[in-house]
Formats: sequence, structure tokens, C-alpha cells
Amino acid sequence: MEFKIKVNNKPITVKLEKRVGMKHCYLRILSSEVLQIRANRYFSIDDAKNLIEKKLNWIEKNIERLSLNRLDEDEFYYLGVKHKNLDSRDLNSFYKEEAKRLIPPIVEKYSNEMNLFPTLIKYRKNKRTWGSCNYKNEINFNILLVKFPLEVIEYIVIHELAHIKHKNHSRNFWDFVKVYCEDYKRREELLKSFL
Repeated sequence: MEFKIKVNNKPITVKLEKRVGMKHCYLRILSSEVLQIRANRYFSIDDAKNLIEKKLNWIEKNIERLSLNRLDEDEFYYLGVKHKNLDSRDLNSFYKEEAKRLIPPIVEKYSNEMNLFPTLIKYRKNKRTWGSCNYKNEINFNILLVKFPLEVIEYIVIHELAHIKHKNHSRNFWDFVKVYCEDYKRREELLKSFL
């Protein structure tokens, strides 16, 4: 179900997705023209409009941030800096090579500090996750991580290594992450500022 609203006099499409069994309501900015709301099947358009009204300042701020970070077709991010793709390089190949070059020394450094060692490291382009750690303690890193500043990459490495010890996002997990990355919340915000 879709409807239109105006934010700062600009038309925005709101996509309302209702799901059975969903307990919470989720609001996401998909682009500067599209908002997504996921909620339970009883959530009405009026409920959606009320939510948007409550979150209007947050929506305006994040739409503005999106437009600041928007890239032209010939641009790309590398370590948090915008570059021109002058030679039309294959960015996926470039990001994969750079991930394989940049991430292992960071993993080695923090593995030794945390005394946690992955059994295998893989690199993939993922749509939804920046990293993952499975029950075998194999860690997968998203090759697109190299778009972000080094301190964000360090945080993701620490986060995934911490999952070797804690396979969840419990209080113990976050307390453990904080030992090695005291400002992890700021780094999460920095990561989000590029999305």
C-alpha cells in the first residue's frame, strides 16, 4: 500500500508494508523520495501519518544527509572520501581487492588483542550485512566496507570478532565490544551517515 506526503514541500512516497505477527513498527528512508514503514496488519494509514508526524524532524534531517552523500554516476567512496571513477574501473573488483588487502591486518591486530581467532575469513558483496560470524567462527566481511573510513572498518572487525565469544547481541556482547571500541556508538553513527 502506498500514499504520498510532503516533506519540506517535496513529494514523498510512503510504502506501507503490513506483516502478520510483526510486533514493532519500523520506519526506513529508502531514498530522498521514498519512505518505508513495516508494521502489523492492524497498522492503518492514519497510524502511518501519525508516525511520520512524530518523526518529521528525524526524517527531514536524514533526507538532507542522503542528498549530501549522493554520488554522481562517475563517483565512488573509498575510505570515506569521494573519488571520481576516471578510468571507469569495475568498482566491485576494486572493492574486493582492497578489502582483501586492508581488512586482514586489522583482523590480526584485534584478534591478538581480544584473543579471538576466526577459523576462516571470506569477502562478499552483501545487501544487508557488513559482516557476519557463523557457529564455526567463520567471518564474512562485506567488500563494500572499504567505502567507509578506517575507524568504521575497525569497528565492524571488532564487532564480528566479539561474536566468536558471544553469538548474540546481549548486554555481555556490547560490554565486550566496548572494551576494545569504547566509542562504537559514534562509529555506528558514522557508518549510517554514509548510507
